[in-house]
Amino acid sequence: MFAFTPRKVPVGLADQVRPTTPVAGRLLPVPVPLAPLFPDGALRRGTTTTVAGLPGHGATTLALALLAAASQAGSWCAAVGLSDPGVVAAAELGIDLRRVVFVPHPGSGWAGAAGDLLPGVDVVLVRPPGRARQTAARHLSARARERQAALVVLVEHVGDWPEGGDLALSVGAIEWEGIGRGHGHLQGRRAQVRVGGRRSAGRAMERSFWLPAGSGAVAVAGPGPEPGPEAA
Repeated sequence: MFAFTPRKVPVGLADQVRPTTPVAGRLLPVPVPLAPLFPDGALRRGTTTTVAGLPGHGATTLALALLAAASQAGSWCAAVGLSDPGVVAAAELGIDLRRVVFVPHPGSGWAGAAGDLLPGVDVVLVRPPGRARQTAARHLSARARERQAALVVLVEHVGDWPEGGDLALSVGAIEWEGIGRGHGHLQGRRAQVRVGGRRSAGRAMERSFWLPAGSGAVAVAGPGPEPGPEAA
């Protein structure tokens, strides 16, 4: 795992983490439970995926989970603007921390930091500090298309990314499991995830997931009780 705290990404960082193998295919894997959310069952290079949700509703978990399968497959990833990425939680989600660059405090330079990393990594997750400017959103989405990298944008509200996403995931109602009548331990967070965006035309859907399940990973939430670590 790499972590940088300056407001600007060090010069040459993209070259240091650039994959040593040529770009193979246009699809990057996502965790199996999340594959039905994507038209191709995977992240498509050159596209922008937005993940929207209020703090504590699982949007950060969902966005980080999109790095898991790609990093395990050998792709380099980056997370910009997540001040407390939660290393243990990230590892439980399945992220290979050896292949992730964290820039937790980019300050007002968040767009520049994300743009500098796009040429050198396969997936860039960025969380703007608030509503992004139209010019910054348009520039980053265009740069992702140009560099054939997948851009994942974490925001509180869909409108916080005025450029819109090729795919827009939004986390709605949640329900915590594991708490009894004033006692017990939190074991899992069930959340409704709605799919929208330009690439979702004709296939809008809403599904229920554990973000996370008792194991710390994401899982499909069925009609039964939350799966424990053994079941997950």
